[in-house]
Amino acid sequence: MRSGAIACSLLTLAFALSGCDAFTGDRESAAAVASIDQVDWSSDTAGQLRSAIDGRVAHGLDAMNFTVEGDPANQDGDQALTRSALRYAAALATGASDPSKLHEVYTIARPKPDLERGLAQAVADGKVKDWLDSLAPQDDGYRSLSKAYTELRRQRNGPSPVIPDKGEAIDPGATDKRIPVIARQLVASDYLAPEAAQGDRYTPAMVQAVRRMQADYGIKPDGVIGSDALGILNLSDDDRAREMAVAMERMRWLERQPAATRIDVNIASGRLSYWRDGKLADTRKAIVGEPDHETPQLGSPIYRLVANPTWTVPRSIQKNEIEGKGAGYLRQNNMAWEDGWIVQQPGPKNSLGLVKFDMKNDHQIYLHDTPAKQLFNEVQRQRSHGCVRVEDALGFAEMLARDEGVLEEWQRARATGKETFVPLPREIPVRLIYQTVLFGEDGAPIIRSDPYSWNDKVATALGFASHQGYRVRTANGDVGP
Repeated sequence: MRSGAIACSLLTLAFALSGCDAFTGDRESAAAVASIDQVDWSSDTAGQLRSAIDGRVAHGLDAMNFTVEGDPANQDGDQALTRSALRYAAALATGASDPSKLHEVYTIARPKPDLERGLAQAVADGKVKDWLDSLAPQDDGYRSLSKAYTELRRQRNGPSPVIPDKGEAIDPGATDKRIPVIARQLVASDYLAPEAAQGDRYTPAMVQAVRRMQADYGIKPDGVIGSDALGILNLSDDDRAREMAVAMERMRWLERQPAATRIDVNIASGRLSYWRDGKLADTRKAIVGEPDHETPQLGSPIYRLVANPTWTVPRSIQKNEIEGKGAGYLRQNNMAWEDGWIVQQPGPKNSLGLVKFDMKNDHQIYLHDTPAKQLFNEVQRQRSHGCVRVEDALGFAEMLARDEGVLEEWQRARATGKETFVPLPREIPVRLIYQTVLFGEDGAPIIRSDPYSWNDKVATALGFASHQGYRVRTANGDVGP
């Protein structure tokens, strides 16, 4: 399947944004400007500002109004130009929207450029457009999105390559000219293996893929491609452009130089990427929070490994899913009451599995193992109560322990069979990021599902019309976190 290509795409997406020294410019010469209000614009630098803003389609910002006001011939005009420049610069450097206002929880570190100093230097040097162009992410992923978005907007008055809904369902075994387009989108969404996307016949492999997709979206999984199935698969050019603009905005929210050693989890696609000294060391599947128990977008480090963890059941799960099941259920699942809490003891049935990756945050979110290994085979892996379950978590824990020089301590802890804590010599940053556009082997953007329907808030903040698509409806299969 295409999952390997999509996983590798994280290399070029928001997770590896390159640095940008042009954020601040030369500090000494910019310091000569006593106040940002004293920036002295010329007709040339004002023209550069207008040119840069006129080209904002390259950043998916063309639905927003960045009107340039001011005339460099007078002081009031200079100040108006400065205000316009700073507003547009902020949109490029840190995003046109504030994620902490769009999302209930957002604690991922954001860029902190000194835009006033940078603008002062750019105006003094006569390089306003160059400076503005340098503020957005400079990596290949952002450039690919920019190119694709610009092309879509250029063609916006032309026909959209949608899958026509003729009012007639496509039954298994039927032949239909729409099948190749449907197959391509099933491949892009990870439901169908690329080698199965052949011809214009609705094959058994495609039927199985459609059934899985229907189940994930709460549609009767009969394999018949009707209006509902087409509604999920059918993305117009405007839909694609909107998703790409949102993806670029989410990338602008992120630091340009993230920690060289870190763990990134894409909540939307259920993938984990482990970066070591600036290089991608490992990728694997992850299970994240189901809709209504969403995994929040956090920046939070792992500070210790926990071998053979116990699990103290949160009050919400205790009340809604365990209380009333009786003592037999507790015994069967190795649970017991301790000081008013239900605690699950270490062992193969423990909902945290055999390892927990303890993290520092106020939301009780962490990475862990799971006994429910079958869930990693799902395409939509939004199945937990909010924490992140890691595929082959024991192997991943051993990898981290070896890299951090605590492998012997970790192996001894595992051998005890009891809950044992292994502190890491240094914390490993973790970013839980939400990104619905990935990249294929050819570098082309691939639109994936928006399982939490979070993109609409970002899109409307960018000036797009509100549009709620089909929402993933996955049912949690266990009581684990």
